[in-house]
This record gives sequence, structure tokens and C-alpha cells, in this order.
Amino acid sequence: MHIAKCPCGALTASCEGDPVWTSVCHCLDCQRRSGSAFAAQARFPEAQVRIEGPTRTYRRTGDGGNVATFLFCPDCGATIAYRIDAMEGLVAIPLGAFADPAFPPPSVSNYENRKHPWVAILGDAIERH
Repeated sequence: MHIAKCPCGALTASCEGDPVWTSVCHCLDCQRRSGSAFAAQARFPEAQVRIEGPTRTYRRTGDGGNVATFLFCPDCGATIAYRIDAMEGLVAIPLGAFADPAFPPPSVSNYENRKHPWVAILGDAIERH
């Protein structure tokens, strides 16, 4: 079981089993959302994720045209999960919310054309897009 929490602890996501995949995204939307040069997330089957606590949502159309619905804590504002309409049945959880340095590493790196030149996503098995 993997447990993700927002910084204030009011909102949690309990995820059974291992993620379907873990990825990083360098798109401008993820950079803005995460406040970093990229975002890292793990995707789980929706049936394996239980979200508990108060949530607020917002929807956004990304620069690739996909619509995402974000669930965030109304107290501290941290995103705890999101769903992309084009990836039906999957829930993405930001890796930092797990606060687990041993979490499975990313296997996919998206929007590499928007990657900051000082960022290096390492690993021979990483699928690059």
C-alpha cells in the first residue's frame, strides 16, 4: 500500500499495489502546476485508489489538448490526484505526495522538447517522448 498525503495531512490517497507506470512530464502546464522544472507522477488503476478528505477540483485543457481534472486540498492547496480524460480508468498521483525516496522510478519522460537543459532524467529503460 502506498499512501500519499497533502502537506497539511487533511487529504490522502491510498493506493493498492504498484503503479501501472511512473513518469515525468516537462510540459509547461506541469511545470506551472508543480512549481518545478518538471512534474513526476505515478498512475494507478482507479479501482486501486481511495481518496479521503476534503477536496476541491479544477479542470484544465493542456497544451496537447487533453482535459485533466485535478483534486486538491482546500486547506493547503496541494494537488493529491488527477485524471486525464484520454486515460480513462487511471488516476495520477504526484510522486512527492508519497514522500518515499524508494518509490519506483520513472519509466517515461514526456515533452522532452520542453525539458530545461540542466535537467537529466537518468536510466536506460526510460521511454522518451
